[in-house]
Amino acid sequence: MEYENRPVPEGINVSDEHPLVDFAWMLATVAVLVTVLVIALSLSAGWLARQVPMAQENSWAQTYIEAQPRELSDEALRKQRWLQTLADQLSPAMALEPDMTIRVHYVEDDSVINAFATLGGNVVIYSGLIQAVDSENALAMVMAHEIAHIKHRDPITALGRGVAVALGLSAIGGASDSAMAQQIVGNVGMLSGLTFSRSQEHAADKQAIDALLAHYGHLNGAATLFQELQKMEPRLMPEFMATHPLTEKRIARLTQAASGHPAGETTPLPAWLK
Repeated sequence: MEYENRPVPEGINVSDEHPLVDFAWMLATVAVLVTVLVIALSLSAGWLARQVPMAQENSWAQTYIEAQPRELSDEALRKQRWLQTLADQLSPAMALEPDMTIRVHYVEDDSVINAFATLGGNVVIYSGLIQAVDSENALAMVMAHEIAHIKHRDPITALGRGVAVALGLSAIGGASDSAMAQQIVGNVGMLSGLTFSRSQEHAADKQAIDALLAHYGHLNGAATLFQELQKMEPRLMPEFMATHPLTEKRIARLTQAASGHPAGETTPLPAWLK
């Protein structure tokens, strides 16, 4: 008795679905898996980062600052001291932990309209931002926003999340020889991570609003910087691709919060500060 292999049916390795449908399903599956991975890594790494004692974070930051000495003119030092006083006035309304000390650093660069909070309770303010505001209230909104990031441990949380997500995405992308697959993994991971960034910004705005109401009793002038930024920024980028909530939404939130409180007089900035 002889044995013969049966003929292989035609089309056995061909899907009934259109190739583009199969490709779409593959993309959707990759997107879901990467999104779940980014969320899991972000939450776990963020939690672990916040377990680092603030005293240890302060020590790391101080070591870096001492290794990067910079000379400030007398005028710049005067401006930095004024900004530090503003931070000291706002901090009590923000219920900071005892080991959270805010240190303000002034950078003379009129081309940069920016401020940011970094490790160890350090806040950096650029002269370009000061030039862009018209009152102490507007500057206080930015200062309180950055102090809120420190209160929420956002700098070290963002650092922990960034490292963990980068390693995770690198491992997934490196497992594929396809440049397209690596690009898809990277883009999906970036968009998923931006959600956490916008959430941090929203929480910092809310905390800053509460601080300004406690300090000034009103929110008059607080939205000035956002209104100026809205004139300069392009309107083409959708919110899901941005690190911050849309500026128009931030203005609307401030306007809504201000509507429940009496209007007050804004405090002018010292002429020498500008």
